[in-house]
Amino acid sequence: MTHDPFTLTVIQASLGAAAEEMFAVLAKTAMSPIIYEVLDVGTGVTDGEGNLVSSGAGIPTFVGVLDKAVRRIIEIHRDNIHEGDVFITNDPNFGGVTHLNDVVIAKPVFFEDKCMAWTASIAHWGDIGGKVPGSMATDVTEIFAEGLRLPAVKLFAKGRKLQPVFDIIESNSRLPDFVRGDLWAQVAASNKAESQIIHLLRAHGPELFQDAIENALEEGEARARKGLAKLPKGSFEITEKQDDGSDWHATITISDDTFLVDLRGNPDQKAAPYNTSRDGAVISCQMIFKALCDPDRYANSGSFVPLEVLTDHGTVFDAGETAAQGYYFETRIRLFDMLWQCMAHALPDRLPMGHFASICGTVIAGQHPDTGRRYTMVEPQMGGWGATADRDGLDAMYSSNHGDTFNCPVEICEARYGIDVLHKRLRERSDSVAVHKGGRGVSIRYRMRDDAILSAGYSRAKVPVWPATEATTQNTNALTVNHPDGSSERRDFVSGYKLRAGDEVWVETANGGDYG
Repeated sequence: MTHDPFTLTVIQASLGAAAEEMFAVLAKTAMSPIIYEVLDVGTGVTDGEGNLVSSGAGIPTFVGVLDKAVRRIIEIHRDNIHEGDVFITNDPNFGGVTHLNDVVIAKPVFFEDKCMAWTASIAHWGDIGGKVPGSMATDVTEIFAEGLRLPAVKLFAKGRKLQPVFDIIESNSRLPDFVRGDLWAQVAASNKAESQIIHLLRAHGPELFQDAIENALEEGEARARKGLAKLPKGSFEITEKQDDGSDWHATITISDDTFLVDLRGNPDQKAAPYNTSRDGAVISCQMIFKALCDPDRYANSGSFVPLEVLTDHGTVFDAGETAAQGYYFETRIRLFDMLWQCMAHALPDRLPMGHFASICGTVIAGQHPDTGRRYTMVEPQMGGWGATADRDGLDAMYSSNHGDTFNCPVEICEARYGIDVLHKRLRERSDSVAVHKGGRGVSIRYRMRDDAILSAGYSRAKVPVWPATEATTQNTNALTVNHPDGSSERRDFVSGYKLRAGDEVWVETANGGDYG
């Protein structure tokens, strides 16, 4: 391996820039506001074997999907991968990792007849078929009812567009024009990054290019081990009650060489969409490991070499092949928050207290009252983050799983969906004698101008944010539908709920936990 640090750094920075360019292309060209406004995406570059080398901005848990998706595609198609191929997957059994709305596009980058890298992106599509508009049903028991499954198939073969695959995708969505636009945005993002990587290979040659990747992976591992050495050694256990009454368990064992997360013995998978794949659970563990050992932006597959994760197949953290996973994100974020709480007990002056710990995904689908065009509003919500030993918690932030994302502006919501936003403001915070107070959640009221369908998933709706001395309403998440006749209904997980003109959807997200 060459030890010229300047050239290695140039190549590594250029690979990072390629991932960032992918992110910019998606933000500029996608059709759906959930992509171009909220930035509900992840982009990255892997080496030829699927090891993550660089990533763009976006959702950390989405970036964590990409290397796993590419490795699964390679496993399935190892003898049938050619220059000009483009693959698509959304199925957790075929590298999709999350749920069917999150679609991965991956493209191999060839140079001198050898696959040297992959460009990959993942983005949330507004509708992928299934039982309800928005494809996020809560009353399903198997993945078959959740929408169209794309099992790591080719979109392009040796540069030739496979039109039947495009036709199948569009005919299974209630929003075919949006799906078409978002799909092409992801393809364009991969093509953009591919051109930059080929330019690098031509400028520096494949041997130096590979040396730079190996150096980056070694640097990632070295940084992780340096941080691991500073952590307290021993085993740290936690058991946490969930909203449904079940108990979740985890044990984190830290040694000189390994950060081991043991998730065995947890509840069996549910006949409901509240499961996650093993890869999904691993991503939650990767996030806590990265936060503790090397919280800087630098991340690649080498960054997680010391991490080990143990699961039981057939549980909520390692669901089987037919398990529904539409609301996987609530399971994954609560797992991460539980692991965070576990380590906060061991490092009380280093980690913030608990945050609202839910995506609070709110999906409203209908027809625009002015244009008649079909829409699907997909809105993750912001909430309060926990206080630290030094300061109050942060107000109105996205969840820890969400990273570099933004809320959808009121003007976009009203123009694109025809929904009135009556208010969007910080939630009230009760008086507290804490040394530092938790950050404030948000309160949002949507008023329907026409009939629509509501789907939503709010956890931490019963068990409050930790630490909790008393279960105050300010420290739980809530969604309420208020009707014009004065009646109201509170729903935590719901789908296919019929909204009428004049109904108001009232979102309240939890405040963060106090310190001291």
